[in-house]
Amino acid sequence: MKFRRAAVNYYYFYNAQSYILNFHGRVTQASVKNFQIIHKNNPEYVIMQFGRISENIFSMDYSYPLCALQAFGIALSSFDGKLACE
Repeated sequence: MKFRRAAVNYYYFYNAQSYILNFHGRVTQASVKNFQIIHKNNPEYVIMQFGRISENIFSMDYSYPLCALQAFGIALSSFDGKLACE
């Protein structure tokens, strides 16, 4: 499986001067750790999404072709390089 950044599924929010992803209500707080992985052939198909819902609580949703272990490993990797960003 290859991953690449895709310029889809987000919009620019001028008041916050930032790009906003549509998490369909599953992620409620802005964070540098929030991300989505989308299918390369169908940008509407979200393979995985991860994001903050409160100070120390995060939400992780995943679907095929990822298994729980793969999704959890990807989620853990989002903490490693971003601890000093917030």
